[in-house]
Formats: sequence, C-alpha cells, structure tokens
Amino acid sequence: MKKVAIIGAGLGGLSAAARLAAAGFEVDIYEQQNSIGGKAGTLSKGGFRFDTGPSLLTMPYVFDQLFEETGEKREDFLSFIPLHPVCNYFFSDGTILSSYSSIEKFAAEIAENTDDSEEAFFKYFRKAEVVHEITAELFLWKSLHEKSTYMSRSFVKALPGLSRISALRSLHSLNARYFSDPRMIQLFNRYATYNGSNPYRIPGTFSIIPFIEYNFGGFAVKNGIHAVPQGVFQLAEKKGAQFFLNTKVDKILTEGNRVRGIRFGGNDREYDIVVSNVDVQQTYSRLLNREDAKWYKRYSRMEMSSSGMVFMWGMDRRFLQLDVHNIFFSSDYPKEFNEIFDKRICPTEPTVYINITSKVTPGDAPKEGENWFILVNVPNNHGQDWEAEKTAMKRRILKKLEIFLGKDLEKHISVESALTPADIERDTGSTKGSLYGISSNSMLSAFRRHPNRNPEYKGLYVCGGSVHPGGGMPLVILSGKITADLVKKYE
Repeated sequence: MKKVAIIGAGLGGLSAAARLAAAGFEVDIYEQQNSIGGKAGTLSKGGFRFDTGPSLLTMPYVFDQLFEETGEKREDFLSFIPLHPVCNYFFSDGTILSSYSSIEKFAAEIAENTDDSEEAFFKYFRKAEVVHEITAELFLWKSLHEKSTYMSRSFVKALPGLSRISALRSLHSLNARYFSDPRMIQLFNRYATYNGSNPYRIPGTFSIIPFIEYNFGGFAVKNGIHAVPQGVFQLAEKKGAQFFLNTKVDKILTEGNRVRGIRFGGNDREYDIVVSNVDVQQTYSRLLNREDAKWYKRYSRMEMSSSGMVFMWGMDRRFLQLDVHNIFFSSDYPKEFNEIFDKRICPTEPTVYINITSKVTPGDAPKEGENWFILVNVPNNHGQDWEAEKTAMKRRILKKLEIFLGKDLEKHISVESALTPADIERDTGSTKGSLYGISSNSMLSAFRRHPNRNPEYKGLYVCGGSVHPGGGMPLVILSGKITADLVKKYE
C-alpha cells in the first residue's frame, strides 16, 4: 500500500490517520509538539488539570462513526457524559436560565423565565430542523469542491430546499423573527461564536448549530476533552499508524505538480501522499513556500474568525451556583461584536464563559476546589499589546462575575495561567491566533474554505479547522473523514 505522511496530530490529522491506517495505508504522523491534540490540549498545575481548548462535545454520532468505520467501538476508547443541564445562562438583568437537550424541558424553562412562550421555541426548533435536514449531509459530510458531490443523491435531495435555509438573512435576524424577548435572541445569537463569527453577519443557516446541540445533546468527556484526541490516537496506533513527536516538518517536497515527500531535521523522506493538518495559510507559506499560490492570496484577503483569551483559574472553594458550562452575558451584545470584528479591540464588557470539568471529573481539582476554564471572545492577533489586554480583561471578568457570585473572587484563585491570541498563534500555528480559520460572516463562506484535496499538487491533501467543513471538534473529525475518503478515492 502507498505511504502517507500526515503533518500535525490535531483531531483532523488523527481522524484521517486512523481511517487511512485501517484501510491499509502505511501512515506516519509528524507532530512538532511533545503531545498530540492540537488546540485540544491539557495543562496540569498546582493540583489542578485544565483542558486548554474545546470544552463541549456535540454530535456524538460523528465520533461513534469514526470508531465503527475502523472496526472498533467508541465506548472502548472514550466515555461521554450527558449533561443536564447543558449550560447555565446568566443575563445582565439578573435572569438565570438553564438549557437542556430535552426540547420540552428547555421550552418550559423558557416560558417560566422569559417573556417568550414554549410555542415560540418549538417553531424556531422546527425551522432549524428543516435547515438541518437540507444542509447537514451536503455541507458537513461531503467535499464542496468535488464534481461528484453535485451529482450525488444528497445534492439532488437538498436542491429544492436551498431557498429555505435562511442563507440571505443573518442569524440575528432569524432569531429576532421567532423570539420577542431580547434575552432569547441573545442566547441564540451566541451560537455564532461556535465558529468564531458575528451573529449580526453570519447567515441564518447556522441555526443548525443550536438544533444539533438540543436535539442530539451536549456532553462532557470522562477525564476531560483531552481524552478525545488521546482516544483517537490510541485508535490510530492500534490500526498501525506510527507517530513521531517533537518532529517539526520543515517542507513538503514536490516535483512538478506532484508531492514526493517531506523534509524534517535536514532529512528527506519520500511519501506517495502528504496530508497537512497544519493551518492552511501556514501550509502554503511555510511548508510549500508558495505565498504566490492562488489559495494563499485568497485566504490572506478573507476575514479570519475571532480568537479567544483564556484564563485557567484553580479556585480554592466550590461554587454551587455553577455547573459544567456557564455563560455570563454582556449587557450590549451588538457593541461587543462591533468591538471584536469592526474595531478589532477587546470588548469593554465581555461575555464570559466558564467551563468546570471537576463538576464531572472530581480528580481535575483538589477536594474543596474547582478548575475554572474561562474564555472570552476577542479579535485575532493584529499586534495588540496582549499583556496589557490580559491585565485589563482579568479585571473586567472579575467585575462581571462578582455581580452574580459575590465579591473578592480574586482571593480564591490559588493557581492561574492564561493564553492570549498571540500564545494561541505561537502554540498551534493558527494564523493570527484565529480559533476557526476564516470566519463564516458571509453567505458564501462555506464554499470559500480550502478544499480537502489540494488543487495544485497531486497527492497533497489538507484537513483541520482552517479548511472544509470548518472548526469545532465534530467538524474537524469530519474534515479528517472527507480527506481520508478522497485519498482512498484518488490514490
């Protein structure tokens, strides 16, 4: 069988590796860090363990399919924990509301705590379900850059309904059509942040995101989200893939319009196929030395997704008001996104997300403490003074949280670590520290992502959050699937 080099052991590369190794390809994975997982990393400090990236698992069937496709059972590698509630929402007016994957229970929660009715939510949910039925198979499971996709049964099935997917209105506009309470509009606007976009510009098609969360559930993972890449790593190894950690690939070797291998540490190694799980702009500029390439120039002109500022706080006490996932909304959502995307400054009043895995995995914190992973949305890296921004943002976060949780929160922080967009760019290679590659702030954004099969070099493929179908754990796993399917088809 042909030899495959995969550059980068993020979830996309791991997904492709497991599938290709199971199909009989000879697979080598090269990772410049001393651990696998990419953005889905882990940090242990002072008796606390933190996930450093993704925190909520959705679309569990995507992960189940990965293991089933390779002849294994997901339960033998990964244990998912259903969340009830999925998330607690704290609004600036003092309202507290919990979301549930039970549609009826969440509808009742909405009716009890807001000015909207159960029926308003049911109507919205039915609309989102239609969007999901029309778009999911076509946009998430298939390449949008292969002619065969547009001759497939799923495309023929979707074609009559494309006018019904709300692509010409923004997510905010769609949400405001179904809900009258500003709190509910804000809650559903939040889902634009799942791919680093602006709810006032992202197409209403992305109502598919809350539909998936409430229909299929939200999950924690036993031993933390970092257990996901660990589980896929174990799967890939079992299928015969070989891993080379602490090995930075310097160049993708080409000959004419065909790849012929990779270079690392001054050594050239020949491969029939190369899969880059590296950020697509870095793939062109650093690995191919092709800043003149059409796709590099195109991506350079596109708006990148937002980034994040992360604080990891080891708290010396527990907070019963909080669950695994918690959102503290800003009082002015339009202003927050205007600052992030238009002014490119950190929000003066941020929405604050807190994930506490010790609520389901007690070993992640000392007995009387909690491990807080705090994320606020911020612009990507344009050379801001991130140390100054980090200091200012910590003050803003504490000010917001103290409204609901009481004063003197800072004195309960026993361990602290932080990540800025510049840190994320340095550690993960993502352009400008953007969390999801290009933003989805336009109707055609799904079609503008880089194809999984490179159009210029035969034998070169790309996967991961910066290419089709996008960022977020399930989509990155699907990116690896689409790439592996293309390799099996063409190679």
